[in-house]
Amino acid sequence: MSTSSLVMIMLAIAIYLLVMIFIGAMFMKKNNNSEDYFLGGRSLNGFVAALSAGASDMSGWMLMGLPGSIYALGTGQVWIGIGLTLGTIANWLFVAGPLRKYTIKANNSLTLPEFFVNRYRDEKKVLLGVSSAVIVIFFVVYTASAFASGGKLFNSVFGMDYHLALIIGAMVILVYTFMGGFLAVCTTDFIQGLLMLIAVLTVPIVALLIMGGDNFTANLVSTGVDPSSFFDPMQEGGTKISAVSILSSLAWGLGYFGMPHILVRFMAIKDKSELKKSKSIAILWVVLGLGFACFIGILGRAYLATKLGVMDDPEKVFIEMIKKVFTEDTNIALLAGLFIAAILAAIMSTADSQLLVASSAISEDLYKGIIKKDADETSVLTVGRAATIIVAIVALVIAWNPDSSVMKLVSDAWAGFGAAFGPLVLCSLFWKRTNFAGAFAGIIVGAVTVIIWDYIPFTGVTIGESTGLYSLLPGFVLSLVAIIIVSLCTKAPSAEIVKEFEEVKEEK
Repeated sequence: MSTSSLVMIMLAIAIYLLVMIFIGAMFMKKNNNSEDYFLGGRSLNGFVAALSAGASDMSGWMLMGLPGSIYALGTGQVWIGIGLTLGTIANWLFVAGPLRKYTIKANNSLTLPEFFVNRYRDEKKVLLGVSSAVIVIFFVVYTASAFASGGKLFNSVFGMDYHLALIIGAMVILVYTFMGGFLAVCTTDFIQGLLMLIAVLTVPIVALLIMGGDNFTANLVSTGVDPSSFFDPMQEGGTKISAVSILSSLAWGLGYFGMPHILVRFMAIKDKSELKKSKSIAILWVVLGLGFACFIGILGRAYLATKLGVMDDPEKVFIEMIKKVFTEDTNIALLAGLFIAAILAAIMSTADSQLLVASSAISEDLYKGIIKKDADETSVLTVGRAATIIVAIVALVIAWNPDSSVMKLVSDAWAGFGAAFGPLVLCSLFWKRTNFAGAFAGIIVGAVTVIIWDYIPFTGVTIGESTGLYSLLPGFVLSLVAIIIVSLCTKAPSAEIVKEFEEVKEEK
């Protein structure tokens, strides 16, 4: 890459980062209380809600993790994309509307833990403490995945030391999240969502035109790939894919029902008309985004074959495609900077949401909800911003290893949230017999199942390693079973809770 191209890329990224910080500063004066800071006063319009939900959802995983896995193993990895697409559609169609209505009805709940407390009249705040702890634990891991993506990005593009890149990326995210809160995060995520979509649509199409379709198969073969197995969705890395592997991939879709940083967007939408608009936009965004992310992995293997051979780190496939397509001509190097900024946008749009939700769990739920119930708004905001810094520092430590796998970190956190909260969110919205005991059992069983499955070795290996089954699936099923059995075996919800449930259900 020429020096002039490198300068143009740095200029584009610098402008992008300054714009993000400016947005944070612009919204800082609008945060008068914790509802403004953590939920934006429930004022999101349809476009912002849809794109910010998509951008905060996909993270660097969409432009690095997914294309990288397909680059390395072939189209057998598309099952994850299919599962996520189905999960997104189901979440917007069936959960978004009821959750928004119920959180307003349940004493204007600002966070998911607060909703559980108000929904089940948990006066002792047990659900608040347990669910907040789950959020903090798994969001630290999730934020670490975003920081690791940023480190790899700057290391690959500029040859910058991974650790220095990690610190710079974390600092920028921290600054605008710290200042602007929810509205700043959603506004930046809206811009980032647009940028991500433009990049994911443009780069592979231009690369294909440059390479030419006639060279596609020959280039694949030159990297030692058998095209027939590479394009077979029933094969993975040249071997037949198992039913367990397909189930594990599709199970990713279950995670959506328990993702606090996505669900909070539903809670913040301004009104029903904006919600309807959001559904269509969000579904279109995810279908295009995931579809082309898969295409990047496939095309990248062929396009980069004659330029780089087989890459040691497949998760850099999109970065390398941008560099090869747009930096050889200085006149269009600014576009390379724009598209690399799109990858940075994917990373930042998730990290900022995760930081905000984790800080709200600490300040709004733990501090105000349990530790100091008479805390004023100023002290809650102060604790929230301090928590944002602390979570970022811990995530930075976890991501410090340059060999950190973005895919592994994301999958661990995704499973934890999906299993702990997903079944309870669904039961809270659609099964009136769910009670406090069942809710508590569901959160504990889901979270503990994932931790045991992925982290506790038996005879030298974990259950996940020995079975190959993604922990989200058993965690989700066992959590759902626990909610049903415990709820049926314990005292039924009070007449007040049942009445509220029926009122929400009948509300149009």
